[in-house]
Amino acid sequence: MATMTDPPVEGFRLSQLIYDTRYRSMTIQVVAFILIMLGLVWLANNVVTNLQALGKDFDFGFLGNRAGYDINQRLVEYSNDSTHGRAAIVGILNTLLVAVLGCITATILGVFAGVLRLSKNWIVSRLMGVYVEGFRNIPLLLWILVIFAVMTEGTPQPRDFRGEDAEASMILGDSVAITNRGIYIPNLVFNRSLGGNEVDAETGAVVASQSAGDMILLLVVIIAGFVASGFIGRRATAIQEKTGVRPPGTFWMRLGAVIVPALIVLVALGATLEYPELRGFNFADGIHLRNSLIALWFALSLYTGAFIAEIVRAGIMAVSKGQTEAAFALGMRPSWTMNLVILPQALRVIIPPLISQFLNLTKNSSLAIAVGYMDVRSTLGGITINQTGRELEGMLLLGLFYLITSLIISGAMNIYNNSVKLQER
Repeated sequence: MATMTDPPVEGFRLSQLIYDTRYRSMTIQVVAFILIMLGLVWLANNVVTNLQALGKDFDFGFLGNRAGYDINQRLVEYSNDSTHGRAAIVGILNTLLVAVLGCITATILGVFAGVLRLSKNWIVSRLMGVYVEGFRNIPLLLWILVIFAVMTEGTPQPRDFRGEDAEASMILGDSVAITNRGIYIPNLVFNRSLGGNEVDAETGAVVASQSAGDMILLLVVIIAGFVASGFIGRRATAIQEKTGVRPPGTFWMRLGAVIVPALIVLVALGATLEYPELRGFNFADGIHLRNSLIALWFALSLYTGAFIAEIVRAGIMAVSKGQTEAAFALGMRPSWTMNLVILPQALRVIIPPLISQFLNLTKNSSLAIAVGYMDVRSTLGGITINQTGRELEGMLLLGLFYLITSLIISGAMNIYNNSVKLQER
């Protein structure tokens, strides 16, 4: 009679770390981790040794010292008596400003150019082809310099706006002035500012002013409005999927959720517009957008928009032609077919490479130094390092800023990508 016995248990041998596929990958990872750590330790020790040889230490105390230089374009209060840390914040805000403006404009340009390049109109499609090939095959720095030169040499001087027979005039109801020193646009000011208002000593009238708290409050209300609008939209979609009928007035409810709270805040703060006015040798009041900002913004938008156009075109072509034919068979117009059928499906292909373009645009903004725009590369990574001699600390902070910004953009876009992609098992 045969009996069954347990198989003999083999002991663990060191050779299994290399020859056994169950342990080999773990062995390689451990060895790679140890080598990387040893490399970092050697690098840190080398840096410390060289700093000691140069008589330097590793200290961020220079951020509290007086900067001593001016920044022409700024979103927060700053003077040459402010600290290097304050100058770095001004540069960071300037970088974020041009990055946000550039991403928005490049996306709009790219979507339009990508859709129009697929047009059956020969002239329209070829014009879009010239735009795409012209911008993406010429270095971005050249476009920045060209647009800056056009803005500086091709626009009138402020004195040309003076007199009854002025050579130049303001546009949009005498509210916007385009000059060789930049563009002047109306400024939003408040008669009941959260930061308090000054009173004219002679007339006793309240002088409209603006504080960071006013704009932050307005921005928070607008963001909350968009969140509420999204909630209303999702609720309407859920009801439509359940009953087959979309609740009436959803569009106006979503629009009101954004506009009404913002209008209430504006009225409560006594908002009004402060128009630019020619005084002396230049325009005063309003918001001054310098040529350096405009050149960098337009160049980044046009350059990145050309790449986005190709991404959009590829995404649309990835959608089966049968989808278009089915939409036409149901009687849908071409514009509805594109907005409601093609683009929603193409987004799943468009968004992943679009993230890379947003990251490239943000990092390419460091070319601002070519036209004198004071971004974080020019302040923290330029003048501050030159004045303090803290190149290691400055570059570490600069790299950390770009790393965090890139991770935030990537994370936010990945969340959006997960919300629109196909849900599978």
